[in-house]
Amino acid sequence: METFLLKALQLVAALSLLVAVHEFGHYLFARIFGIRVEKFYLFFNPGFSLVQYDPARGTLRLCTWTDKDGKERQLVNIRTGKDLRAEKGAHIAGWRETIYGLGWLPLGGYCKIAGMIDESMDKEQLAKDPEEWEFRSRPAYQRLLVMIGGVLFNFITAIVIYIGIAWHWGAEYIPFSSAYAGFDFVEAAKDAGFRNGDIPYDADGKILDAADGDYMLKMAEAKQVRVIRNNSDTVTIDIPENFIFRLNDAGAFMAYRVPVYVANVLGGQPAAKAGIMAGDHIVAVDETATPSFTELTEALSKSAGKSAVITVERDGKPVKLTAEIDESGKLGFQLQPITEVYETVRVKYDLLSSVPKGWELGTGTLTNYVGSMKHLFSSEGAKSIGGFGALGNMFPERWNWYSFWQITAFLSVALAFMNIIPIPALDGGHVMFLLYEVVTRRKPSEKVLEWAQYAGMAFLLLLLLYANGMDLFRAFAR
Repeated sequence: METFLLKALQLVAALSLLVAVHEFGHYLFARIFGIRVEKFYLFFNPGFSLVQYDPARGTLRLCTWTDKDGKERQLVNIRTGKDLRAEKGAHIAGWRETIYGLGWLPLGGYCKIAGMIDESMDKEQLAKDPEEWEFRSRPAYQRLLVMIGGVLFNFITAIVIYIGIAWHWGAEYIPFSSAYAGFDFVEAAKDAGFRNGDIPYDADGKILDAADGDYMLKMAEAKQVRVIRNNSDTVTIDIPENFIFRLNDAGAFMAYRVPVYVANVLGGQPAAKAGIMAGDHIVAVDETATPSFTELTEALSKSAGKSAVITVERDGKPVKLTAEIDESGKLGFQLQPITEVYETVRVKYDLLSSVPKGWELGTGTLTNYVGSMKHLFSSEGAKSIGGFGALGNMFPERWNWYSFWQITAFLSVALAFMNIIPIPALDGGHVMFLLYEVVTRRKPSEKVLEWAQYAGMAFLLLLLLYANGMDLFRAFAR
């Protein structure tokens, strides 16, 4: 339960940031062109809002709703300033004309722009004659910039995050040539021909490099991958069609194998009682070799509650020790970090050099994401679609700022691309109609835009239900 809540917290935090940035992109361009923004909300507010700040009225209201008579109600009403509407009339120009709110349903947010056909479907406003401060009264190029503002800001946010990652953390990786124990692979990869201990060499003839952050994607999408096996043999693996979808639930389908070096032993535990010391290299349990932590855990689980001979290398010489393995199959020691076992390469970036690196990472992520979309148009691709559960599973089980920002940057790129797809109800749908207007110099009728909005909303709702339904199906299928 704790793991679920932590992943959910990370997902909500990331999406809240990205939704706020996306909607601010629309808001900023609308304000630049003098278009009224009626509401700016983080999270949706069906029925009631948690917080609502109205600078024009000078109020901050908590837990607000509209009763059956259409009258606004609230639990708490705090006066924050003068009621400007009483002094200047109904229309207050600038940022004060917008109501800012926090909804209770953390599935997104919205920016309600006056005179725009959107998910609010405000027919009462659209039935009136257009006002000069409304979206529909503005030239096509202004409306186009307002609509692409959200996508643009999401992509810029991804670039900024990647710049920050490069500047703060730099890049650290383990060259394949240093990883003498090779990699561990998930079952789907083993079914394709990979074996634990294999070291990647090339994909479709192109040499793989650990410095390239997407080497696993290149392997998953290749037709052939060559690996080094047993530290000497080169083996060619034919990658099955739609292999990438077989890895859908596995996440990263390979991971560096960790040779078992003891960082320290825990007092009173089997390792300490057996005489295992910090710096020892555990190489076998009874007659079973343990070249990595994977084999060690398997061997110890088989000897749980029993006595076993632990072979370690100490000062270059083998030493055999007898240990009483506990009932849970543990020895009681801390593993030396992989970065202290293998030789690593660390690249540092100053603020100036982190900018092109951030741009490289952002554009590379976008290119890879767009390229992966082709897989969705297949039966396997349809089965791989996931909803909020799949998104939550992207985050680690423990809070890690590096991982959080990496995943948030990726989601920002994904959100930008998904929103620009020309589906009515998405930004891309509005852009599609605006480009039609620019090219033909004919504006689609509001009735056409309304029905397109209905169709797009219905499609997105069905897609949302399907994606989250697939999450549930996969969860119960396990």
